[in-house]
Amino acid sequence: MKLDTRTDAGGVWSATMTNDQQTKTPIFIGLAVGIGALLWLGPFMGLNSVLNPAKLSNIMGGSGAGVNNFLALLGTLGAVTSTITTIIIGALSDLTRSRWGRRTPWILSGSVLTAAVMIGLGMVNFEEQLPLFIVLWCLLQTFINFIVAPLIAVIADRVAPMHRGMISSVYAAGYIIGQYGGPVVGGVFLNDANPGMVNTGYYVLAFVMLLSGPVAAIIMREKSSLNMPKTKMDWSSFVRYFVFPVHNALDLYLALFGKMLINIAVTAFSVYQLFFLTSGMGLDQTPAGKYISLMGIATMVTALIFAPISGPISDKLKTRKKPVALSALLIAAGTLLPFIFNTPASMLWYGIVAGIGSGIFFSVDQALNLEVLPNAENAAKDLGILNFANTGAQILGPVLGAILFDIVGGQYLPILPFLTGIAIVGGVLVMMIRKVQ
Repeated sequence: MKLDTRTDAGGVWSATMTNDQQTKTPIFIGLAVGIGALLWLGPFMGLNSVLNPAKLSNIMGGSGAGVNNFLALLGTLGAVTSTITTIIIGALSDLTRSRWGRRTPWILSGSVLTAAVMIGLGMVNFEEQLPLFIVLWCLLQTFINFIVAPLIAVIADRVAPMHRGMISSVYAAGYIIGQYGGPVVGGVFLNDANPGMVNTGYYVLAFVMLLSGPVAAIIMREKSSLNMPKTKMDWSSFVRYFVFPVHNALDLYLALFGKMLINIAVTAFSVYQLFFLTSGMGLDQTPAGKYISLMGIATMVTALIFAPISGPISDKLKTRKKPVALSALLIAAGTLLPFIFNTPASMLWYGIVAGIGSGIFFSVDQALNLEVLPNAENAAKDLGILNFANTGAQILGPVLGAILFDIVGGQYLPILPFLTGIAIVGGVLVMMIRKVQ
């Protein structure tokens, strides 16, 4: 049974929005997804990029192969968990019928459960507790997808095609602040004289995560989905909602893997930025934390300058692929700078150059994702697949970093040329998409 895509007199939930139905830009939807993205991604990046490596260094007695291997193990297990849950949760969100809509129940419960797990991670302080750390990290990867997949689907559900470039720019602004602001906040809790400050960082970021669901739900005010036809779960429906699409889906997979490679380069850099500065450039943790904060601010500011203008420009020029490919080249160029110059100041230049690329990427890429969907009626499931390019990269970044660390002989800075090449390949895959200009 197909979902009802009409909007009735009572304003009941519908699966899509047409240009005729939505003549004005839905600003509140943009604010909901933008602020929601900021409030879940910021805490996640603060943990993944800064607090987790710092905590593990404190527990395991310094950076090196032991910490890298443990980060790689977290990444591998988290990747398996996230791959499974992001699709399942997206599909269940598509099928949800409640007085609060299809997406809101998942977003609310996800923020509460993820925050609780983050508090648990902060309470792990001894090496014998590391198995518990692994379990909690996998739970975090599950519960955070309660927020991610449904939140992104709101754009497909409630934004007409003519407004998607603009709303994607608003979403990108929140995403960028979270992507780069999270490590800035995490860096504040790095203190050589007081290692316990790292735990405080977990608790502070857990509170921010707790706000993500309620704030997004209040702003977007999703209507009831109770009157939407329920889907009879036969084999055909199961395939549509729970299986990777195989028909008319080549562009979706090109977008998925192109985006994932670009994100892997960004995420791996972010995960190992502390070690680039300490083991690679000889700084102690405290000054390294200051450079991380400054670099995050530089990246965030430049990205925020370019994100709001890139989506509308993309709409005006009627092109998505070329801006995304350009962003990949800028990210690649920025990634190479610390390897060439090997100074803490070069990390700041990374922030500026990669920040410009990230601003373009996060703005236009989301609009590109919406245009490669094979079927808008199960948008959350397919966007959940595409979102694995984000969550999967955040998980696989440490794995790739650990592998490259071993390949280059136990050094950190020589990892960077490899990350540069990965970003370029991602841009090439995006240019291979056929349906979208």
